[in-house]
Parts: sequence; C-alpha cells; structure tokens
Amino acid sequence: MAHPISAFQAAYISIEVLIALVSVPGNILVIWAVKMNQALRDATFCFIVSLAVADVAVGALVIPLAIIINIGPQTEFYSCLMVACPVLILTESSILALLAIAVDRYLRVKIPVRYKSVVTPRRAAVAIACCWIVSFLVGLTPMFGWNNLNKMQRTQELNASHSQFVIKCQFETVISMEYMVYFNFFVWVLPPLLLMLFIYLEVFNLIRKQLNKKVSSSSTDPQKYYGKELKIAKSLALVLFLFALSWLPLHVLNCITLFCPSCETPHILTYIAIFLTHGNSAMNPIVYAFRIKKFRTAFLQIWNQYFCCKTNKNTSSTIAETVN
Repeated sequence: MAHPISAFQAAYISIEVLIALVSVPGNILVIWAVKMNQALRDATFCFIVSLAVADVAVGALVIPLAIIINIGPQTEFYSCLMVACPVLILTESSILALLAIAVDRYLRVKIPVRYKSVVTPRRAAVAIACCWIVSFLVGLTPMFGWNNLNKMQRTQELNASHSQFVIKCQFETVISMEYMVYFNFFVWVLPPLLLMLFIYLEVFNLIRKQLNKKVSSSSTDPQKYYGKELKIAKSLALVLFLFALSWLPLHVLNCITLFCPSCETPHILTYIAIFLTHGNSAMNPIVYAFRIKKFRTAFLQIWNQYFCCKTNKNTSSTIAETVN
C-alpha cells in the first residue's frame, strides 16, 4: 500500500518539477536554434547540441525518476538499479561534451588555418558518438555487477534469488559508494574537469598572446578573430564553471559518506546538492542567451517567426474575417 507523501516530499517534488519545466523547453530551444541557424553549424555548436540533449533528458527523464526514488517504492533490486543509472549516464555525457567543446576551442586558436580541415563534421559526429558510448558504459557499470546487491543480501541474510529480492528503491541503497567515489568521481569526473581547466587556461593564454601582437600578417584581421574567440571561450568556460559548481558538492558529500561512515550529513545539504545537479541542466540556455550573440539572435528569430508574429498573424486573420 502506498504511503502518503509528506509536506517535505511535496516541496521537493514541486522544486524538481519547476526545474524540469525550465530545463526542457530551454534546451529544446538551444537545439532548435542550431538546427535553423546556419551560423551555428560548426563543431562547437554540434557539441553544445549533444550537451543540450543530455540536459533535456535530465528534465524529461532523470527528474521524474528522481521523484520516484525520493518516494521510495518497493521494487525488485535491478528495476531500482535501472531507475538510478540514467543520471550517471547523462552526467558523464555532459562532462565528455564539455571536454569536447574545450578541445574544439583549443584547436580553433592553436591551428586556426588548418582547423576546418582537421575538425570536419564527420569527425565531430564520430567524437559525439564516442562520448555517448563511453557515457553508457560508465553509467551502466552498476548493472554489470558493481552494486550493493551482495552487500544487502549479506546484511539481511537473505538467500532469495535476485529476481525475488525486493527493496525500498533509493539511490544509495542500490548504487555502491565505492563505485561513485573511486570510479565515477576519481576517474570520470574529477580528471576531465581538471583537464578542461588546463585547456581553457591554455586557450586564454594563446588568445592573449595573439591579441598582444601589433602587426597583422594577413588580409584578415586576427584581432577581430581572436577577440571573437575570447568572448566565446569565456562563455563556454562559464558553462564549465557552473557545471563544476553544481556537481562537486554532491561528489564531496559522497566522499564524506564513504570515508567517514560515522559522520552525519544533514539531509537538507544532500537535497540542496541534488537540486544543484538537476538545476545545472537549466542554466546553460540562459548563459547562451546572455553571453553568445549568435544564440541570442537565433532565439529572437525563433520567437518572432514562430510565436510573436504567428500570434499577430492569427489576430490579423481574425480581424479580417470579422470585417468581412
């Protein structure tokens, strides 16, 4: 029999739904903008689309699953594990998309002349496909055996088969903290974040050197090119900073849980950390809108073409029919 939802759970669900209602339309708008605007068709924006797809899935899939886990229904162990794994897949996909974006920006300023011959649409598509394949392998590792099934069976002294093992479905019940810290965080989250930090520092260093040059060696204006690259690099570095700011608190709490089992972590801190991770999926479209002119132009074009002007046209048609 289902337990009634508490006031705290109701507040949690309301906040999660609000995040989803911002995240899903915002990231669909990003994908739509890239699709309709020819100026947003280079490799960088293809990687941004991959990131936006992951963020849409967070709002449309992960948040509903997180609400289910928060309610804690009684379910079979591997069914609960399948509910918990999508967030791991999409987190890794976002990290690898951000890493691909960082590498792409580095190549744009390191080899600007050869960039288009090196970073072709085909290679960008292969890179995106590889990112998603790795993300599924990393995120589904608990399904392959690195989970809490044996630990729970030993604790409860059960000899039942896996298919008959029913539990209260919660993330920490099925996902191993050793997996979350040693494998997920120390291998697939922290090193890529540190690598991206190094890449962006190098990108800013290269751009600064080029902007300090006084003499133009070609017919094109390198000052204008590198000035534009600097603006985009700052915006994408901000996206990376927000991602790290949103995800590191939860991973720090996981480390505390693993390395200090006796330490009591306030539940409110855990919920704040979860809201930050989910809320990150809603931040990127806002950054693009305010920081990248091409996106801002495309967003306005979509609004004028499909919403604002359509409303005006419908209103004009209604008035014309009334007059006739």
